[in-house]
Amino acid sequence: MITLEQVQAGLTIVVDKPRQWTSFQAVNKVKSTVRRIYGLKQFKIGHAGTLDPLATGILLVCLGKATKQIPTLQDGTKEYTGTFVFGATTPCYDMEQPIDHRYPYSHITAEQLVEKTRQFTGPILQVPPMFSAVKIDGQRAYQYARIDDPTAVIQPKRVVVERFDITGFRPGDDARENEPIPQTVTPPTESPAKHPHFYDNPLCVIPEHLPQADFHITCGKGTYIRSIARDLGLALDSGAFLASLRRTRVGDFTLDQAVTLDNIEAYFTGTTL
Repeated sequence: MITLEQVQAGLTIVVDKPRQWTSFQAVNKVKSTVRRIYGLKQFKIGHAGTLDPLATGILLVCLGKATKQIPTLQDGTKEYTGTFVFGATTPCYDMEQPIDHRYPYSHITAEQLVEKTRQFTGPILQVPPMFSAVKIDGQRAYQYARIDDPTAVIQPKRVVVERFDITGFRPGDDARENEPIPQTVTPPTESPAKHPHFYDNPLCVIPEHLPQADFHITCGKGTYIRSIARDLGLALDSGAFLASLRRTRVGDFTLDQAVTLDNIEAYFTGTTL
């Protein structure tokens, strides 16, 4: 069992954030659990490195004096796995919004894809997505994106991609390249009334005939995998968006050490998971 003294002294929890939870919601889940178990009303809590709502994997949640380590933890090297879809784009570069444009894709090969990844390895300049928490003149970029403000511009940032591997490629159906892409969206996986914590924005549909590639990326602080999707699509004379993302490592923390939010109470009480 995690004692009250350990919580107050400082604790870093490796949480495996589920899909459709915001990082803020995940931290609140830990906070409410700590309050219920230990009777604490006021204590420090925060997370080291936001994960997008549709991403899963490691979210470091720090309690007590461990919150002082958050800046250092955020600087840690990160590893991600996931899937890119080619031949289409979305405004936010992932599945949170419906497809807005389609592009040719029959020319994309596995060899060409691997060759293009070399452009995104090492120190690179990257423009973060407009649908992000990056600040423009003191305001979050997503606030400008929601009103489609054409005057808002995000400046490129220097980031480091240590490794970029394509681990699988599934070619598209060339015979269906000119087929209209549906603009419908899928409903939430479960009722928001039943699970009010769900981030239940409509999710983009992945047309089955579009090519897909699985990847493994090791990168430094501030790297947006959604931006890599966008830029890789452009480099291939097509379009692309991020279909799935899982953070598997932050610094020395790995998924082997992670606890799910369903088991967070058992983590503190020491009961059988």
